[in-house]
Amino acid sequence: MSLLNLDLIEAIYSDAERELTNDELYREVQSRLSISDNDFNKKEKFGLAGVPHNKIKHRIRWFQQTLKAMNVIERISSGRSLWRHCRKNKSGLSEVREGACLVAFSTDLGVAILGNSTMVLPGNTEPVHLCLTSPPYPLRKQRDYAAAFKNDCDYIDFIVEAIRPIAHQLVDGGSVVLNIGQDIFNPGRPSRSLYPERLLLALCEKLDLYLMDRVPWVNMSKPPSPTYWACRKKIHLLAGHEMIFWLTNNPDAVRSCNQRVLQPHTESHSALISRGGEMRKTIYGDGAHGVKPGAFAHHTNGAIPKNVMIRGHACADTRRFHQEAKRLGLAAHGAMFPTAIPDFFIRFLTEENELVVDPFAGSLKTGLAAERLNRRWMCFDSILEWLRISATGFFSDFPGFEMNPIIDNGELFA
Repeated sequence: MSLLNLDLIEAIYSDAERELTNDELYREVQSRLSISDNDFNKKEKFGLAGVPHNKIKHRIRWFQQTLKAMNVIERISSGRSLWRHCRKNKSGLSEVREGACLVAFSTDLGVAILGNSTMVLPGNTEPVHLCLTSPPYPLRKQRDYAAAFKNDCDYIDFIVEAIRPIAHQLVDGGSVVLNIGQDIFNPGRPSRSLYPERLLLALCEKLDLYLMDRVPWVNMSKPPSPTYWACRKKIHLLAGHEMIFWLTNNPDAVRSCNQRVLQPHTESHSALISRGGEMRKTIYGDGAHGVKPGAFAHHTNGAIPKNVMIRGHACADTRRFHQEAKRLGLAAHGAMFPTAIPDFFIRFLTEENELVVDPFAGSLKTGLAAERLNRRWMCFDSILEWLRISATGFFSDFPGFEMNPIIDNGELFA
C-alpha cells in the first residue's frame, strides 16, 4: 500500500477536469492501484473501542486534509464532500499547474502561452534570434512577480534550466538579454548577494554563452530601497539601477547593429557640425586622445548610444495595463519595466520578421515591443490574469488577434 501516498491523491485532483466527490476519489484510487473490491472495502478495528473503519478510505481522507492544509485542493462551498484542485496561488492569482500549457491568445506575428516555457520550447524547431526577459527576482520574501527560493544556487539552477532550451535554438550570433534585480542581500546582513555574478558564470559555463556587455538600467524614480538597510539602519545608499546582461552564443558572428538604435544628435553637437566641426587643437592625457581642427564636421545619421539606459519605470503602456486590469477587476503585475527597454534591445539585436522569445513574460512588454517592430514573438507566463489583461489591453487591435475562449469567458477566474 506504499503507492497510496500524498503524490497520488494530488495527481488525481490535478488530472481531474472538474470537482470530485469523495466517492469519485475513492474509485479513482482503487482503479489506479488495481485494488479489488473486497480489499478496498475491508474494514478493520480502530482505537481502544475497536470501532470498525475502512483503513484505505481513512488514509485517503488524511491525505486529502493534508493537501487542503497545503492550499493544493479546496472544498467547494456547494457541497461538503466536493473538492477540486486549487486554481489560486498564495497571492490569489490563477497560476497554471505544473505540466499544463495552453495558447492564451495570438496575433499574426506572435503567440502568448499560459504555462512553463520548458514544457514547450524543447520541441520548438523555429530558430530563435533573441531571448529577452526579466526573470522573477530571487527575493527573500515572495511577491506576486518574484518567487521565493531556498538559496542562490536554487535560483541560478532555475534560470539556467529556463534558458537552456532557448540557448540550444539560438541562431549563430543570436543573443540572450536578462534584466535582473540587484537589491538582493545576504540573510540578516547588509552585504549584497553575489548571485548576479554566479548566474552570469553559470550561463557562460553551462550554456556556452559569452558575455557581450553589462548595461545598467538607471531608474532614478525607483521606490526607496533597500528600506531596512538604507532608510532604517542608515547603512546603504538608495538603489537607483538594475543590471541588464547581454550574452551571445558566438561573439564573432553577433548580429547586433548600433546603426539601428542611433539617437538624435544634441542641439550643441548639431550646431558644432553646422560650424564645420572643431576649430581648436587639443591633446588629452598621454596623447591617446586629441581634438584637431575639423573634427566632428562630418554629418552622421545620429549618435551611438552609451551602454547605460536611463529610463523611469513608468510609461504609457504601464498605465494602459493598469487601466485594463481595473476594468476587468483583475490584479495587475507589480513590477513592469518600461516598453522602451525591450524596444531598444529588439531593434539593436534583431531585424524584422525574426523571432523574439520571452520565457517570463509578465505583462508581455517584450511581445508588445516585438509586435510593434514587426518581429515575430513567443511569450510565456504562468499567471493567467496577466495574460488576460495584456490580451485586450495591448494586443486586441493587432492583425490576426484571437483569444482562447477559456481565458476570454473568465471561467478560470472562478
